[in-house]
Amino acid sequence: MKDKKFFEREGVQSVIASIICILIGLLLGFIALLIINPKGAPQAMFRIIGNFFKWNRGDLKLENFGITLVKTAPLLMCSLSILFCYKVGLFNIGVAGQYVVGACAALVGVFGFNLNWIGCVLLACVAGMIYGIIPGLLKTFCNVNEVISGIMLNWISLYSANMILGKYVATGAKDTPELHSTVEYQKALLPNIGLNNLFNGNKYVGLGLVIAIVFAVAIWIIMSKTKLGFELKATGYNKNAAKYAGMAEKRNIILTLGLGGLIAGLGASLLFLTDFTQWDINQTSVPAMGFNGIAAAFLGGLHPIGAIFSSYFIQHITDGGSYVDLSMYTSQISDMISSIIIYLCSFTGLIRYLLKRRKGGV
Repeated sequence: MKDKKFFEREGVQSVIASIICILIGLLLGFIALLIINPKGAPQAMFRIIGNFFKWNRGDLKLENFGITLVKTAPLLMCSLSILFCYKVGLFNIGVAGQYVVGACAALVGVFGFNLNWIGCVLLACVAGMIYGIIPGLLKTFCNVNEVISGIMLNWISLYSANMILGKYVATGAKDTPELHSTVEYQKALLPNIGLNNLFNGNKYVGLGLVIAIVFAVAIWIIMSKTKLGFELKATGYNKNAAKYAGMAEKRNIILTLGLGGLIAGLGASLLFLTDFTQWDINQTSVPAMGFNGIAAAFLGGLHPIGAIFSSYFIQHITDGGSYVDLSMYTSQISDMISSIIIYLCSFTGLIRYLLKRRKGGV
């Protein structure tokens, strides 16, 4: 009886459904590797799954593990933005644009206003929140679907960011300056709070990872333990019923998308203020971080704590793809496997339904 009750728990079923999606995705990815070049397929799959374990020296493993964690932090924030809005019945596909706006605002804070890291982070949060409020206002007062407005705003944000940040790029260059390049910019770097010592002195690991995890726990508490979370979820289930019960359903919609934008904008600052990467003003596609956040959210069972692990997994295999033998495969092979898993994430609800039927839950 105890085993039956354990497997009937929604959280357990979500974990099982996610694991099944991952295993099927990896299997299909391996089949694709066999089709492309059967000779190198086993080694390529081990490289993708192993990621930093390919290094023989322990210090190099720790250093590259830290790099994966640095990129996991913004991915986690994007997934939290998605699942937070989804709990209120909103599909925040505009998270990619909010991420771009956050990155742009943080870098303008560095190069334009000479702010320290706190000021840059706050600027990114405000910019992301404002950009999230726009589709919220359009949905509330003009009945414009947030998916349509979100997709259009994604592209507006990309080319606007390229134009704004272009004036801070040196002649003949395509990337914004490195924050480590001058003492003036270094005050905008996120503090490493000693975490770099755990990863062989990796200078990029620091406060960003802690902030992302704290936000995941905070969102879980807000959505499951507070009156605000209850009202937001009630609005998502049935906004007319929420209105009848005296809840401000219009405010809740605007607030949710605004907070979703804040989370995404903050996530961008957690990457660009580490100086791990710079903004390329010539890019013509929206950063994949926002869209990968959708996969991480659903793979994590739309639970903030689950999103921590799913975000890391997606970033882990994405980074692992850079270690495959490029004479046989392209590094994008890991993106293909991630895409397969992303596609399979849409079936997690079906898998949970089948598990409930199997256990007599429905």
